[in-house]
Amino acid sequence: MNTITTLSRRRFLALTGVASSGLVLMGSIPGTVLASVLDEAEGAPLNLFVSLKTDGTVEIIAHRSEMGTGIRTSLPQVVADEMEADWTRVHVIQGLANADYGSQNTDGSRSIRNFYQVMRQMGSAAQAMLRQAAANTWAADVRDVSAQQHRVHHRDGRSMGFGELATAAATLPLPDLNTLTLKDPSEFRYIGKSVPIVDLDDMCSGNTTYGADVRIPDMLFASIERTPTLQGKVKSYNEAAALKLPGVVKVVKIGGTALPSSFHALEGVAVLATDTYTALSARDSLDVQWNGGQHATFDSERYLDTLAERVSSGPGKVARERGDTDKALASAAKTVEANYRTPYLAHAPMEPPVATAHIHDDICEVWACTQTPQATQRAVAEALDLDVSRVKVHVTLLGGGFGRKSKPDYSVEAALLARASGKPVQVVWSREDDVEHDYYHSCSAQYYQGGLDQDGALTAWLAREATPPIRSTFDRDANIQDDGALNMTFGSIPFSVPNLRLESHVAETQVRIGWLRSVFNIPYAIGVGCFMDELAHAAGRDSVEFWLDTIGEDRHLDFAPEGFKFGNYGRSLKEYPYDTARLKGVIRQLRDSIPWGEALPEGEGWGISAARSFLSYVAVASKVKIVEGRLTVTEMHCVIDAGTVVNPDRVHAQIEGAMIFGLSLAMMGNIDFKRGAAVQSNFHDYPVARINQTPAVIKSHIIPSDALPAGVGEPGVPPVAPSIANAIFAASGQRIRDFPFNRHFNV
Repeated sequence: MNTITTLSRRRFLALTGVASSGLVLMGSIPGTVLASVLDEAEGAPLNLFVSLKTDGTVEIIAHRSEMGTGIRTSLPQVVADEMEADWTRVHVIQGLANADYGSQNTDGSRSIRNFYQVMRQMGSAAQAMLRQAAANTWAADVRDVSAQQHRVHHRDGRSMGFGELATAAATLPLPDLNTLTLKDPSEFRYIGKSVPIVDLDDMCSGNTTYGADVRIPDMLFASIERTPTLQGKVKSYNEAAALKLPGVVKVVKIGGTALPSSFHALEGVAVLATDTYTALSARDSLDVQWNGGQHATFDSERYLDTLAERVSSGPGKVARERGDTDKALASAAKTVEANYRTPYLAHAPMEPPVATAHIHDDICEVWACTQTPQATQRAVAEALDLDVSRVKVHVTLLGGGFGRKSKPDYSVEAALLARASGKPVQVVWSREDDVEHDYYHSCSAQYYQGGLDQDGALTAWLAREATPPIRSTFDRDANIQDDGALNMTFGSIPFSVPNLRLESHVAETQVRIGWLRSVFNIPYAIGVGCFMDELAHAAGRDSVEFWLDTIGEDRHLDFAPEGFKFGNYGRSLKEYPYDTARLKGVIRQLRDSIPWGEALPEGEGWGISAARSFLSYVAVASKVKIVEGRLTVTEMHCVIDAGTVVNPDRVHAQIEGAMIFGLSLAMMGNIDFKRGAAVQSNFHDYPVARINQTPAVIKSHIIPSDALPAGVGEPGVPPVAPSIANAIFAASGQRIRDFPFNRHFNV
């Protein structure tokens, strides 16, 4: 059985990677080639990703964070396949923060697509070294030697186990990764197979370590009363009242920083105690009085009204343009226009943020449920004025993340309090802390106008948006979306309409803004997907056929001639072309997998939508039932073309989870702000979908493909909300343009 271990890290001077106890593999990855700071596994030094012990155990570093996606299985699965390792003899090791691994930022649906080839090379290089070691042992030509299932074989029948060859292989020079011969896909043993996640048994039995499970001798627990408004300041607090409670050790004021927010700690007052309950209880007695600052008058409803007025009233900054849209709209046989509003959203992972920090021996150690250990390392180093090399970050399991745990402010808090108290400190966020002090997903206002000819074909598309940019978290002057943000569905629409103009309006930031699972694809896919359905209805056309016809002929898209800088999620269009045939493929497959067009009873309806995001192509269909004002989603179906799939079971799980996530946001997701502070505080007023609110039928379908691997964790979310909204219209004739749905129905 596979096991999983969290490792310490130590300095190791032998950059050759030679060790008598095993093979250490070093390869060219997105970072430096050799690591001078190495992880340690039971005394055997490691370098980068692969080591082999003399007992035959293959140790593989998982450098990405595990939050339920199965990435701690899928990447090692790729290594083991190319290495020809026996999966039952693989030991997966959680990597610490270390830039030599390349990016460890586990968001953006990038883990497989950015490291699939790297991991194949790591496994193949290890196999090449083992084959060469065997050839040397036998005084044979390496071309007569092959590896299969944890053994190396000579064509004459001789064979040796991997463990027998570890010491000899470790003395060999590393192969040039560019000369390796990787497996043909027909030879894959694990890639493309549904391998159970390596820590499944431990998760089910509770034998795991999440952020709040960390314990260090003599540690304190901290609960922090934070500013309710952006840039709020402490006026006064009752330290004496908190210190009266038995178990309270110290009260510490945390000073805020000037904008931009970045990953700095919010201003607040912390209670440090010998247990979490005491810290939380004493915090209630602090009676903190606040100066709310310039954002204390912020009202999100009025703000969305302002944004909606901006996008409806006139032109904004042009992001992409083709033809003469104004002329085409003026001459259209029919025009359609619509405004869509989406609210602020919170991440609300089941496990709120938690981090533990211990400062000792001129270093700071951090244990955190973090998606981004290197950013945590940098943020803590900055806060403590330490060199980055003096900060050591241990990654625990994550009880969900959705992008919230890519922002390491909670680790900064733990580090500051550890310094102030001289003891290890664990900062525990309550659910209220999590909902009231998030890096919120932006609200958005969008305006669309379309022109149709006499045959119901789309001739003009005008779209405007106003959305507070994520860049404002790092640049206080940022107040309008750039091309990078507009890449996400709004600016990259694939339609062959001859006249098109896309515009952005200013949207000033009033709260901390951050990325949430699928980022700006969430609001923009709502606008595009809902408006496509409105256009189809106005044209008297079937929605699926309207989508297919409007996408047009099969082609690879390039938006540069239209003045739009398409970032393509950080990958080249040569590697990952925007292929309209694949987008149409998922729509057709979806149509064929459901009874699209069936006659339904009154109050029931199907809706569809589609999007390309994170380099994957996804279409979603939802079926709803509306009875006496109560909305029920009865079925959801999703088709994804994600290119090469490593672990189908995990892809199905991610897509099914994405549908539930998208459903929850569409039905009930909403954060309001009054007087600058979040109104919602817990699951009673920021609910997530319960079992009785989820469809009885949820199905996902993966289109087989040999294209390069694309994203999986996020692409299932964007088409969900518009598919449900379109189903609501089919069932009731009511268009939903102001989200979420519980504004209009009982859910």
